[in-house]
Amino acid sequence: MIEARRLHILRAVADHRTVTAAAAALYLTPSAVSQQLAALEQETGHRLVERNARGARLTPAGEILLSHANAVLAQLERAESELAAYGSGEAGTVTVAAFATGIGLVVAPAITGLARTSPGIRVRVRDAEGDESLLMVLDRQVDVAVAVEYRGAPGEDDARLTRVPLYAEPFDAVLPPGHPLAAGDRVALADLAKDAWIGQSAGNPCHDVTVLACEYAGFAPRLEHSSDDFRAVVALASAGAGVALVPRSALSGMAPDAAVIRPVDGVAPTRRVFAAVRRGAEDHPLISPVLDALRAAAEPAG
Repeated sequence: MIEARRLHILRAVADHRTVTAAAAALYLTPSAVSQQLAALEQETGHRLVERNARGARLTPAGEILLSHANAVLAQLERAESELAAYGSGEAGTVTVAAFATGIGLVVAPAITGLARTSPGIRVRVRDAEGDESLLMVLDRQVDVAVAVEYRGAPGEDDARLTRVPLYAEPFDAVLPPGHPLAAGDRVALADLAKDAWIGQSAGNPCHDVTVLACEYAGFAPRLEHSSDDFRAVVALASAGAGVALVPRSALSGMAPDAAVIRPVDGVAPTRRVFAAVRRGAEDHPLISPVLDALRAAAEPAG
């Protein structure tokens, strides 16, 4: 009989693409992961994982099993939800991973709301970028992710996750003092094609937004500086180091120093934010109120 724990390990290897990374995410040793995969292959009678110098990938048999594993693990989440509901589930801890501005904009207000509506629920918060938090949910390190859309993000039809839309916000242009376009009310991205740019590190969803927005405007940005801290980005722009795109909520309450903030002309680049849980866990009596509180907190932002 196939053990569900081994299916979870198989999915982690598929998500992380190396045994070492999957082991780290699951708080296991690489040898323990390898042993569990070997046992799973013995249980199924098929080779499930191929390893090479670049990492590990599932064989066709592994892909078949993974599709069933997603359904099985989702059903187990539903079973846990129903059992927790049967046992009342009115008190407990829910761990939420979110990026910094998401914490300020929706997670902190959601905690305030839960204190009134569900005082037995304690929320533990972990700071994580929007692309990191989804894997943390799948690896059971956290219960809820507040994440953003990015290239390669799991879609709404992903069998592993249930997504709840929260809000969308535009990016504004941040210009150095004295920039020729600072006198206008709005900025066309195409007019910044020759400027030096300040972006985020590759892999950060906001990096993708900047690159794609510039591509749609007809040029590749000359990224000379990078920082995942938006205060640092604004400080660099204030120093004349370059131009940038920054989510509007990240600029809220920030003293921009000498930098000039302008809306983007036309259709502005947008950051779409959603909450995600493991499929089947959305009705858990602890998790469902947290999702409701996040929705309510996001209404003013949306």
